[in-house]
Amino acid sequence: MSAANAEATAAVGAYRTLVPARLRRRIARRVPARLRTALKQLLRRLQTLSLGGRALRGLRARRRWPHLFRADERLAALAGRGERIALVRPTVSPLGLREANLELVVSLLEEAGVDYFAIRGNSDFRSCLAVAEADRDRVRTALDSAARTGPVYLSACHGDAATGRPALSGSRRARHLAREAAVLRVGMVWSDPAGSLVLGLDYGCDLEFWRPEDGRLVAPRPNRVTEDVAVDEPRVTVPVSRLTGFAALHTRRTRAVRTIRPCAEALPEDVRFPIDVVYTWVDGNDPAWQRRRGAYGPGGYHTESANAARYISRDELRYSLRALEQHAPWVRHVYLVTDRQRPAWLADRHPRITVVDHSEIFDDPAALPTFNSHAIESRLHHIKGLSEHFLYFNDDMFLGAPVTPQDFFLSNGMTRTFLSPSQVPRWDLTLGDRPVDAAGKNNRRIILDHFGSAIVQKLRHAPYALRRSVLAEIEHEYADVHRATSLSRFRSATDISIPSSLYHYYAYFTGRAVPSTISFAYLDLARPEIQRRLGILLARRDRKAFCINDTLSDGHDTERQTAMLSGFLDSYYPVPSPFERKAGEVR
Repeated sequence: MSAANAEATAAVGAYRTLVPARLRRRIARRVPARLRTALKQLLRRLQTLSLGGRALRGLRARRRWPHLFRADERLAALAGRGERIALVRPTVSPLGLREANLELVVSLLEEAGVDYFAIRGNSDFRSCLAVAEADRDRVRTALDSAARTGPVYLSACHGDAATGRPALSGSRRARHLAREAAVLRVGMVWSDPAGSLVLGLDYGCDLEFWRPEDGRLVAPRPNRVTEDVAVDEPRVTVPVSRLTGFAALHTRRTRAVRTIRPCAEALPEDVRFPIDVVYTWVDGNDPAWQRRRGAYGPGGYHTESANAARYISRDELRYSLRALEQHAPWVRHVYLVTDRQRPAWLADRHPRITVVDHSEIFDDPAALPTFNSHAIESRLHHIKGLSEHFLYFNDDMFLGAPVTPQDFFLSNGMTRTFLSPSQVPRWDLTLGDRPVDAAGKNNRRIILDHFGSAIVQKLRHAPYALRRSVLAEIEHEYADVHRATSLSRFRSATDISIPSSLYHYYAYFTGRAVPSTISFAYLDLARPEIQRRLGILLARRDRKAFCINDTLSDGHDTERQTAMLSGFLDSYYPVPSPFERKAGEVR
């Protein structure tokens, strides 16, 4: 989808950046959709005319850095503003690039004999090193030498934002930036082999020049710890995971880096406890599962419960796991809850993923088999080995951009709740209610009875931050309705929905959750504008979470929808996760 994505051209991107959203909406109302689409396609075709220039830049790159053309990596000239040269890597990831850029700059400084220390910058996705202003000339020489190793880019920073177009190290402009800027952002550009995932200086290493003042070194911009240090401040060595919440704190070691003691200590906002992820998954195409379900009739009191679209597997789980590994490398362990199923592509023995059968979490065999997501969700806290704090995903939920634990939890253990603008219907419970609305009304009755407050808002269909102990408390506190839900084989009008609604209000009123926000998009495959919205999402990659749902499909468009979704997901998440079986590996 990436190569043919009309929403991804530089001209369309500039239009969205420069034209206010209100004016864009007015234009969209007056200009027919077909005309807008045709214009975007024309701009995309015009952009392909730059292929000759890209080929020439690629040839120059090959001549300049022949040592970078090996079997597993190469260089690629990228289209668009900036004319960047990217290092092509099959395992490109934000954390990988962050680590590589830190390694690059540290190596340059150490080879040049320049003293430095890492500090806690304002971004978890970039590293930050401080050097004395007196060492600027040696730093300039070191950065100039980076041009021999490969394409390294520099940008000046104003506050935390990079300004201007990045300059290639060794160029006249790069030398000027290194001579004048108080803060330099340094780094490589990485791309996957297909060119659909390109990562740049957002994951670079910031070099700050600290100036002398009254016997101390003073920072050129605010950071999270200190505005100045003694010139002879002692250095300590700590794992990188001490300095950023994005690093994999509980899953693997991170490289060590030299810093100062004030930056080596944990801060009040740091989330240090382990966080797991739980998925619920079903393959509705599995004949054995279909026979089990068919043995109990059509199922469900409402047509939505029997809608085949709820059980269609389009390999969303594979890509949701790719998104998790790319954007949340700090997750400790993944639990996949299924009904006697296992994805064919799933690696059998990966130490960070466990398949949990329904029989392992239901204490009453009479409840199984169950085809009720509300029932399955009511038992998640019974997963053996699950951490106290965890995120719950459906397989249609995706992380769209890098996140940190603080996006979902406070460091004191409280969970974040993402309220939706959608409302729970205010009228009384009826047999015509959709299962989600019926459960919402039942949740509202519980909260109203116990806390004197009526639930109005639903929650966003984004990853749910949960605490195992609070879920156990809910099971004990509302034992009758909880057990009735767990025993309901299909969705029932008497169900409660716990991790997607009740938990968050209960935790809020008992002081263990706080309302919060997350950049989010909800997309329905049945909507006519879905292809355009997927294109915009792919071009911008600006939502931390999104959901791609199919609530209205009647089966007629299944093949077209599957092909469209597969193209989008392949382009958004081209890098396989370690949870996938390697090509040619026998199960």
